[in-house]
Formats: sequence, structure tokens, C-alpha cells
Amino acid sequence: MNIKKRWMALLTGVIMMSQLNVNAQAKHTFAYGDTDFLLDGKPFQMISGEIHYPRVPREAWRARMKMAKAMGLNTIGTYVFWNLHEPQKGKFDFTGNNDIAEFVRIAQQEGLWVILRPSPYVCAEWEFGGYPYWLQNEKGLVVRSKEEKYLKEYETYIKQVGKQLAPLQVNHGGNILMVQIENEYGSYASDKDYLRINEKLFKEAGFDGLLYTCDPAGDLAKGHLPGMLPAINGIDNPARIKRIINQNHDGKGPYYVAEWYPAWFDWWGTKHHTVPASQYSVHLDTVLAAGISINMYMFHGGTTRGFMNGANYKDESPYEPQISSYDYDAPLDEAGNATPKFMAFRQVIEKHLPAGVKLPTVPEAKPAMAIPSISLKQTGTLLANLPVPKLSAKPLTFEDLNQAYGFVLYRTTLQGGKNGILKLQQLRDYAIVMVNGKEIGTLDRRIKQDSMQIGLPAGKVTLDILVENMGRVNFGKYLLQNKKGITEKVLFNNTEVSGWKMYSLPFSNISTIKYQPGTKAGNAPVVKKGTFNLAKVADTYLDMREWGKGMVWVNGHNLGKYWSIGPQQTLYVPVEWLKKGVNEIEVLELLKPDQTKLTALDKPILNELR
Repeated sequence: MNIKKRWMALLTGVIMMSQLNVNAQAKHTFAYGDTDFLLDGKPFQMISGEIHYPRVPREAWRARMKMAKAMGLNTIGTYVFWNLHEPQKGKFDFTGNNDIAEFVRIAQQEGLWVILRPSPYVCAEWEFGGYPYWLQNEKGLVVRSKEEKYLKEYETYIKQVGKQLAPLQVNHGGNILMVQIENEYGSYASDKDYLRINEKLFKEAGFDGLLYTCDPAGDLAKGHLPGMLPAINGIDNPARIKRIINQNHDGKGPYYVAEWYPAWFDWWGTKHHTVPASQYSVHLDTVLAAGISINMYMFHGGTTRGFMNGANYKDESPYEPQISSYDYDAPLDEAGNATPKFMAFRQVIEKHLPAGVKLPTVPEAKPAMAIPSISLKQTGTLLANLPVPKLSAKPLTFEDLNQAYGFVLYRTTLQGGKNGILKLQQLRDYAIVMVNGKEIGTLDRRIKQDSMQIGLPAGKVTLDILVENMGRVNFGKYLLQNKKGITEKVLFNNTEVSGWKMYSLPFSNISTIKYQPGTKAGNAPVVKKGTFNLAKVADTYLDMREWGKGMVWVNGHNLGKYWSIGPQQTLYVPVEWLKKGVNEIEVLELLKPDQTKLTALDKPILNELR
């Protein structure tokens, strides 16, 4: 496509986006041409960036989209997350931060098109790759397959998603241009019949516009469904992009890089990943100059709050649970502010705009504040806040207990006066071992720990093992081996230990914690509670460097996990979740129960390892 045609294509996109605000119900057509996407019959180049609605407070969705416009994006990409919307079988939730339809509508109001990625499997460094934990309780169910039970649950889910989002497709007056089926399926398998079933289910759910697949270059042929557009991930060489797509799409385009990575994500115990903008700006320039559409993964990562981080696990590498910050070294940082990468990419995009077309002014960075001292003066010991247990001869998994996330305390009684090796067979994922209510050590799946030498005092001994789900694997062949807790058995001196009580501690509702005044906590996990007063509100970052391992809630909002090993040492607190006057903070601390104070900084610490 020559320069004049390319300018006209971009100008068409700008005009069409402005029309979205004028007439939200106007129906458009979106189709494949031989070389270009065609919006209302005219060439259209998508310059898209990925934003995930659950990783951004709902109150900030619009602000993030204004930033997207200011960088020059005309489209937003997002996954849809099954485990958010059907957390328990048959119980659906599309409210609050899960209101994906409102996210799409706000994008339309801001003059942005949307690429929708509602496959039941998303990967996305998200717990279980987006699958709800309870699928593992369906005997015989096999994800990403033609197995009957899986397809039944898949169908139920995708039809609920269709009710929310199918009316927002471009051919129905909305702003959803294309919908992706499956997700990098070629990296997992190559069953074209399974992909055909995906197509059928999507259409039956009301997705009657353009459907597409996306795969890394080396796996595209396996994951592509003939007749659909094959989008490509992870490369930015125009000649190679066009050659691979031509080979799989009847010798023609259009050409779409569905995931173009400006950096990468982080996991616990490794450095924060950063890539200078200069290494990517030249490639962005080349791709746009070639008329190729692109989706930056991520434009804005945000935060994976609560227990929703995923993990990687491969035969050649250890278990790698991801951190809560999804900063991704993206053009927008975790708080939604422009980075040098944002400004560099904006300059590239400006080069490809028609003469006279101006991008919006870049909004100023949001103010951030420090909080010099926060005291936590109430203590709730975990062992004094246990629910009614379930009993079993053998340890039960989280799934056996119908528990998705959080912690399970396993308790049994042993005859003391002995020393020996305690072994947790197939621990998943992190354990704190206590004898008579006092911590004596930890075991960490990341570093292949499952055994420790313990000494038991004389008499009857209470053995407590608190196990944390650190995130189910979200990519690769181990999706089917994702149960949590003590998944096999416990041995002491090679003898199986039986007679267990299991206490479910999902920490989905912390309002039930019973606190006592004072800070003395003993030597076991605790929840500490305090308040702090603010005369003004702004973004801030809780400094957790003096703490050990745990989670934080501010005004009832779960901010995510901290762990002294790094690289993440602060927790981002969005201004939208703070208030003038009294604010409440609760900290679940697993390793340093005597901690009582913390501060907050005006910038994050994402690169400190210990």
C-alpha cells in the first residue's frame, strides 16, 4: 500500500472513531480485503493496545482509554476471563470490575474500537489460564479438547458471554471489530476438528461477525483454522509476517500481529524485565509503514490483584509463580502514567498520521504521595480464626474442599519425643510448618523443597501445615495437573501420616477476622489491622520491604501479594480506592508476625531482589 493510500486508511479510522461518539448505534461493516482490513469498504489499519479490565479499577477504565487515544491507538484488545465470570459452577458474575460490556461501551464512547478475545483459555499470566478451578472436579473433563463434559461447560459459558457482548459487535452497531477463538492453540495441539467446534460454539453464542485465530509464528499452521484470518504473535518483520499469513490464508492478507511484545512479565525471585524503547520503536515504525495492523501486548498491564496470578511450569524449568504487578514495562506503567516508551511510540505513530491530523494532548502524570507512617495496632492470629474443619484420613486438596484460592490449614496429632524427616508429597505450592502453634520452617515448590528435618517435643503434638496456592499453571501441557494443597500424602520418617482436619482459608471475605488490641502475635501467621488518615488522596505504593510474605487489603480492596524475595517490593494503591479521612488497612503476614508498621512511597520498587 503506497503512502497516500496508507494516509487515507488512517484518516478513515480517525473519522470513523469520531463518528462513534456522534452516533453510537450506527452500523458499520468490517471485512477482509486482499491486503487490508475494510471498515465500511475502506482500508483500515488497526493500531491497538491490550488492556485487561480486571487489572484496572473500574473507576479508572476511562482514564486508561484516554491515554490510549493520546498515544495514537484506535483500538483496544482484551481477553475475557472465565474464572472471574463463573467462579463457581453455574454462578455467573458480570458486575462491578467484571462488567466487560461496560468496559467495551466506555471504549466506544472514547472513540476506540475493540478486539475481543473471549476464548475459555486465555493464558495471560492469569490463574489456570482463565479456567475456573472447579473444572478439575468434573471427573474425566479435559480442557482444550473435544471431551464431552468440557464442551458442555464451554458452551454454557460462551453463551453467557455472548449475551453480554454479541450485541456490541460492529455489525450490530457496536465497536467490537473481531472476535478471537481459542488462544495460541498451535502451541498446545493441532486438532482442526476441535477448532471447528470452537467456531460453531462462538457462532451459536451470537458472535456472527469476523472470527480469527492467533498463534506464534512457529505454531501458526497448527493453530490456524482454514477459512479464518490467521493472526500472528511475537514477530515484527513485515516480510516474514506477510509470508507466513499468505501461506495460511489463500495467498493474501490482511496482516495482523495479534500480540506484539514491548517487554515481558515478572515472576517471584527474578529480576524485573525491562526493554529500552529504542529497541522497539524502529520495529513499530517498520510494521506501521508496511500497512500491517498491530496489537501491543501490553499497552497497559495494570495489577493482577487478589489470588489471580498464574504460573509457569515446564520440564526444563522450576515452578514460576508470577508477581502481582503486571507493569510489563509497558507504554503505560502500573498506575496508568505515560513512560518514555509511551512517548517514543507516540512519536512513531504520529509519523504515520495524515497531514493535519493531531493526537490529543498527553494527560499529565497523576500525582503520587508518600505516607510516612502507618501503625497496625490490632492482631488476629490465624490459628484463632479457624472455621469448622473437614475431616479425612488423607489430606484433601483445595478442589476436594471446593475452594478456589487462598490457603488451607492441615492439622493432625502426632506422638512426640521424636526427630525425623517430614515430607509433603506433591506440595502445591508453599507451606508453613508449625508444631504446637509455633512456626518451625517453610517449604517452597519453586526451589523444589518438599521435605524438612523436624523435632517433636514429648507428649501429644499438634502438627499444622498452612499451604498457599501460589497460582495455577497458565501455559503448556500441565494445565491438566493443577490441583492445589497437599495433593498426595504426608510422610514422617517414611510412615504415612493420617487423621487430618482441613480448615479452608480462602480470604475472600476478611470481615470475619476477630482481632485483639495489641501487637503481640507469637510465632505463627497473623492478620494485622490499622487505620491511617489522609487530608488528600493520590496514588501511593505501600513499602513492604520490612515485611516477609503475604497480602494487603486497603478499604476492603485486595491489592495483591508481597514477598521479600522480590523483585516487587511495593504494592500499588490506586487513588480511586482511597478516601479523605480514615482509611483501613489489613495485612496478612505469614513470616514476620511481629511487624506493626509500614510506610508508603510516591513511586514503586519493582527491581529489588533479596
